[in-house]
Amino acid sequence: MTIGSLSSLHATGPVQSAIAAAARRTGIDFTYLLGQAQVESSLRPDARAATSSAAGLYQFIDQSWLGTVKRHGAEHGLGWAADAIGQTASGRFYVSDPGTRAQILKLRDDPRVASLMAAAHAADNKAELEARFGREMGGADLYMAHFLGLGGAQKFLAALDADPGRAAAPLFPAAAAANRGVFFGSDGRPRSVAEIYDRFAAKLQRGAEIAAGGKPLPPLAEPGNSAPAFRHAVVRHEGTATLDQLLAQEDRASLLRPRPETARLAYLMLASMGG
Repeated sequence: MTIGSLSSLHATGPVQSAIAAAARRTGIDFTYLLGQAQVESSLRPDARAATSSAAGLYQFIDQSWLGTVKRHGAEHGLGWAADAIGQTASGRFYVSDPGTRAQILKLRDDPRVASLMAAAHAADNKAELEARFGREMGGADLYMAHFLGLGGAQKFLAALDADPGRAAAPLFPAAAAANRGVFFGSDGRPRSVAEIYDRFAAKLQRGAEIAAGGKPLPPLAEPGNSAPAFRHAVVRHEGTATLDQLLAQEDRASLLRPRPETARLAYLMLASMGG
């Protein structure tokens, strides 16, 4: 497999390139970020929800976006935006100047910024969940935090560990009422926490491969699967560097290691595109 063929695993457009850059920079699993973007917006940077303030590639609602930019904007070149965002005693985020607020919210339409903020938000959830459960969190775990919120994900994953066959709807009645197709089968049978988890994992993987032009990607990172087999493949570009040599070069230049190995794939994709 050549470095060029790695980049051809996905349609090399600006959105995929932005997601690859975010994966490289933050260490969040590339397949997860790509799949999440496909599931949330069909890879449309200007997507808008009809029933909420959700917007952009990753469908951030206003408050989640402002909170994420407040926490992580400065480290990604958005210090002006982070500085403009305040927080009330009740925890609500606000921007005093309406024009600045609109400008910050409009950043959701920029795939580079949206991808970085989605990855940074996922990294926050990953750290919290790993501290809570004492194990590595994979892509489906992170999506549960996106879907149910951090507290909901903690409750869901605890139930998954304790009793994977348990029906999920009684644990999350509000979410089940709003997302009946997730919590119940077409025959009305309630789905177990394990079924919902597995369906989300498959949906993310399928979404990533659709976004990759229908071609296979390394498996979605899951507990015990954070180093897929491509790490050990020999990759050559114009008859020169092997994959291990390229990774060593990137390691010497990076201040962000260690990272999941799927973030390395993002590096190789960018390298093949001259990024």
